Amino acid sequence: MHETRPHHRAVEFIKFLDTIDTEVPDHFDVHVVLDNSSTHKTPAVHRWLLRHPRFVFHFTPTSSSWLNLVERWFAELTRKLLQRSAHKTVTALTADLDHWIATWNHDPKPFVWHKTADQILDGLKKYLTNL
Repeated sequence: MHETRPHHRAVEFIKFLDTIDTEVPDHFDVHVVLDNSSTHKTPAVHRWLLRHPRFVFHFTPTSSSWLNLVERWFAELTRKLLQRSAHKTVTALTADLDHWIATWNHDPKPFVWHKTADQILDGLKKYLTNL
């Protein structure tokens, strides 16, 4: 499931959450991983969350790197679609994005870490030691 919305405000986020709430069977808990956008922390979203206790929000740390693979996917989208195209309308851009995502989902290419978790943690430890 994916949705494209013209704005990224709390009202659109709540509509997105309502869609998830409708689509996911009631007996499942829903864990949502979010960045620290202020949109996700408004009073309206907080009230929605209180009314939907099966939803649990997890916020990524500011400047976190553990979502690098998601960022890598967006880089692929940018390189293969957005850099080589011009869209005269938001509708045309949305249609192109929807088509690209559908094509990707039909034949996805996984991103694979090239380092082990221990190698990553060792590198982070060295970096933090040198600060």
